[in-house]
Amino acid sequence: MLPPTASLERLIGSLGIGNDNTVVIVPAGTGPTDFGSAARVYWTFRVLGHDQVTILNGGFAGWRAAGFEVASGEAADFDLAKFEGALQANLIATLEEVEEARESQAQLVDARPSDYFRGETKSPAAKSPGTIPGARNLPHHEFIGQQDEIWYLNADRIAAQVNEAELDPNARTISFCNTGHWAATDWFVLSELAGFQEVALYDGSMSEWSQDSSRPIQVARKGLGKILNLFD
Repeated sequence: MLPPTASLERLIGSLGIGNDNTVVIVPAGTGPTDFGSAARVYWTFRVLGHDQVTILNGGFAGWRAAGFEVASGEAADFDLAKFEGALQANLIATLEEVEEARESQAQLVDARPSDYFRGETKSPAAKSPGTIPGARNLPHHEFIGQQDEIWYLNADRIAAQVNEAELDPNARTISFCNTGHWAATDWFVLSELAGFQEVALYDGSMSEWSQDSSRPIQVARKGLGKILNLFD
């Protein structure tokens, strides 16, 4: 989960990044998960009120394949900069809000692959398999395409995936996964590309939700669909 704002300010300033700088986040470009890492950093800057931030689609792998200059050796030293964050709390979903969302108009979106959503696979970070009841599944990796061993965000798939999940772009939407990593891809797609009005990321995700056994967890009932089909 997010560290204190002051800690983030010191970290970002130590990289020579000030409030007037445009920040380009460069993923590895080698798989869906590393795009989620970039999206998580992007979200963190936006949470701090820094909107001059973008992600290099295709990442370092795409940069190198395009023949652009590549540096090596010791990292450059940067002069310390002053970075001041302005916390945008509306981009963060707390545990309490997620609990309330189950009975409000907010949409819960599970960004994990479908086997996690159904409870067939469990992350070591979560105490129990399954998902938050009422959540809809929008797997993060389905937004990421591959071309010549370079992984990139495929904008052409966004509309189809969002429509299949039957999401309302005007409702407050909360993205989650196991640890707030894959969920950052869904947050980025819905908030920055799909035009959703209000999207937050629950960075505690299933890791936090599953810590208390009194919180409900939904697991797919295996075989039920096949039994019901016999009586259609």
